[in-house]
Amino acid sequence: MLASIPSPSSPYVPILGIRWYGLMIALGVFVSLTLARRRWAGRGHDPDELADIAVFAVPAGLIGARLYHVITDWNSLYSDGRWWPKAFQIWNGGLGIPGGIFLGVAVGLIVAKRYKIDIPSAIDAIAPVMPIAQAIGRLGNWFNQELYGRHSGLPWAVEIAPENRCPPTDPNCPNAAFSTFHPTFLYEALWSVSAMFLMIWLDGKKLFRPGKMLPTYLFLYFTGRLWVESLRVDTATLIGGYRVNTLVSVGMMILAAVWLLWGGALRPAELRGVDLDLVKAEERERVAALNESGADRVQDAVAEDGPETDGPVSEVGVAETDNAEPNDGVDPDEGP
Repeated sequence: MLASIPSPSSPYVPILGIRWYGLMIALGVFVSLTLARRRWAGRGHDPDELADIAVFAVPAGLIGARLYHVITDWNSLYSDGRWWPKAFQIWNGGLGIPGGIFLGVAVGLIVAKRYKIDIPSAIDAIAPVMPIAQAIGRLGNWFNQELYGRHSGLPWAVEIAPENRCPPTDPNCPNAAFSTFHPTFLYEALWSVSAMFLMIWLDGKKLFRPGKMLPTYLFLYFTGRLWVESLRVDTATLIGGYRVNTLVSVGMMILAAVWLLWGGALRPAELRGVDLDLVKAEERERVAALNESGADRVQDAVAEDGPETDGPVSEVGVAETDNAEPNDGVDPDEGP
């Protein structure tokens, strides 16, 4: 019977020599983008449009995630000159998902607007599959032996090596003498996968107004993050005795709820269950077909009734009078 989950002996991928942490993040982005492209194509759009957005949004999300981590852990990890080069060593861990969401979404919306992409529809295609990137990325924390919770004797508790535990003198880590802990990274990953399936189901029912999948995603993610933070005991910046991520989670839940309800969350009854993207796609195809058939008719008419270029030029009819013009310059008033 499984007594606990062992942690990997090394954070590096055998032979390749790269960190599992970075590989898991890259894999998460790839899976999420692949699913988003399929969802976008299923709505009658060009999937390459999402690739154009991802080129800018993904790097922005990584930068935002790193900035959030450095800013919120500045005093404990990066102050007094310690920021160089530690602030840039992203391979050692340290990505704050709230910062990644904020900057990645902001840049994605700007790019979508510039490319004239239907933003509400794009949001509803992308948001439900964003959590899978976070879920896969969280597995990187397992390889780094980080983001674990307080001591646990449950069968799914994770083993943490002594060198990766917080020091016994840390007042925020009273369980440093133990070796098995709550795998909070795994809890968050499972929560994210559950949120993804729930949002895909909700979007399939077409109950919410266009664009409402983003606040739904934010509310679900930060609800899960809130209870996961309550289990963590690693060193963190505190504000008023509360972990900064706990306060951010509460604030984002409130913001997401207001955003979701603002202007009404549900569609009008007659539009529920209707895929508006497919309706628009069918309308575009119908208009294109009409334009094409109209162009063909015009072309046929020109070919059928147009002037002949190789034959004789048609004569223009001239009305003739009874008084014909005399020839040879003879004056009709002169006698013989």
